[in-house]
Amino acid sequence: MTGRRDPDPRAGAGIQAPPPPLDPAVMLRQVDALAGDLRGRTGPFDERVRTLLPARWAAVDTVSIVGDGDSYHAACAVRMAFATLAGVDCRPVNALRFVEYDHPGLGGGRPPRDELTLAVSASGRTPLVVRSAERARESGAHAIAVTGTPDSPVARAADDALLVALPDTERSPGVRTYQASVLGLLLIAIRLGALRGRLTGQEADALRDELTALAGPVEATAGAARARCPELAERIADAPVLSVLGSGPSHGTALFAAAKVIETSGVFATGQDLEEWCHVERFARPPGTPVIVVAAPGRAYGHAAEVAARAAALGRRVITVAPEDDPGVTRHGWAALPVTGRVREEFSPLLYHVFAAPLSCHLAQHLGRAPFLADLPRPT
Repeated sequence: MTGRRDPDPRAGAGIQAPPPPLDPAVMLRQVDALAGDLRGRTGPFDERVRTLLPARWAAVDTVSIVGDGDSYHAACAVRMAFATLAGVDCRPVNALRFVEYDHPGLGGGRPPRDELTLAVSASGRTPLVVRSAERARESGAHAIAVTGTPDSPVARAADDALLVALPDTERSPGVRTYQASVLGLLLIAIRLGALRGRLTGQEADALRDELTALAGPVEATAGAARARCPELAERIADAPVLSVLGSGPSHGTALFAAAKVIETSGVFATGQDLEEWCHVERFARPPGTPVIVVAAPGRAYGHAAEVAARAAALGRRVITVAPEDDPGVTRHGWAALPVTGRVREEFSPLLYHVFAAPLSCHLAQHLGRAPFLADLPRPT
């Protein structure tokens, strides 16, 4: 039995006591809100995107998306959409690399006016993302912040800001904020595609409608994941490490899902490309470690099936995240997390990340852990 905790001696002495540890169940509330966020925020976010990007942005042909953590994972997840829908060269870059190695001014002189930098930070306070916006502007590129926080440092550092704010937020490993960032970035890709003549106005409107309509599949997929993840988490809780694999947009999803497992449960997880896993991590021991294969329909779907089969043959506990009505990948799995509904590959990150929050929650609960290591003693 847990004894009563003494009051924090810093309370009432002019020093703010730390917040209480998060309950992992916050992740379930996060995932339950995703569908409503899609229904309610797609329209307002798009109105802001159209205001931010008037017709003169038709000349944009290069987009750098800069972020750290979830924001970098979001950048990786939307790269395909910028390439196929907008026809631009899209470069996801983590903030340190952009600031020190990859910002537009490093080659000398000023960059062309057709370069756009998107500085992504849900909190708006990530220091190197703020510096990225400053670097882009210093070198002559246009910088737009994508943030959930108005009048934040990153919004002030950029030329303009796309505010992807959400109602009724609470402290948590980012799930709703990740979806909001991905949604905002996808709407920018659609807008650039329309401005550049890659999409007709009717096609662009249809794509925006597709985004809103994903609320139904997200809701159904979340329900299925909530039902299956308690048992699945118990079955893999003995593993010291797990891998999450995906390619194309699903590589961003894999990175994000691994991050949620770490942040929520403290289990070490890696996000990796399907083919890179075959070249390196498949040789790691012990052979029975879990491998989650994110297999959204699209260009890498067949390869995902092959990697799932190879991992299973090596003795891995393969968990497939794949369409519920397609046995192409799931027949190779040890367990399955089904995804409801069809989605174009460019938009698949909005649907295929949904399993991560409930799985992370139930892993933490089974292990008796709190997010962000908050259950561990604090150093004195």
